[in-house]
Amino acid sequence: MPGTTTRRRRRDTPPPKTDNTEIDVLRGFLDYLRESIAAKVETAPEPAVRTAQVPSGTNLLGLLNHLTRVEETVFLGEKITDWKSTFRCSETDLVEDVVARYRETVSRANAVLDGCTDLSKPVLRARGDRTGPSARWALTHMIEETGRHAGHADILRELIDGRTGR
Repeated sequence: MPGTTTRRRRRDTPPPKTDNTEIDVLRGFLDYLRESIAAKVETAPEPAVRTAQVPSGTNLLGLLNHLTRVEETVFLGEKITDWKSTFRCSETDLVEDVVARYRETVSRANAVLDGCTDLSKPVLRARGDRTGPSARWALTHMIEETGRHAGHADILRELIDGRTGR
């Protein structure tokens, strides 16, 4: 029928609706990005999920492994000496195990964040041997880091099987 527009169903998950406090907005967007990349990886087919799709060697499983290690460093106080190695997984790592490790680490990081009521104060890390960055910096950095790699994951996933959206 002329003049009639057809509404397309949205395939993308919209940004989160959060409360208006700064910490609720920051945590809401970080959790949104975390779930986005985990979902992108957990439904990717083998062996493509671990196969480099670009000349740099980047692959979906390695991206999620890297983000797990960044969460451990920023929120839990773990030390990483070889960041380049965090972009790789072992050939024996199952997708579901890497995703489960990521989600478990996110859960531990969120438990640390639950204790952060003043964003200007240092993150009270599980390991108390190092002073953490301010909670505001830590959240902002993790939003940037996770968003950046979620974008990489979007491109890699589209190269693998054409899947787009969150």
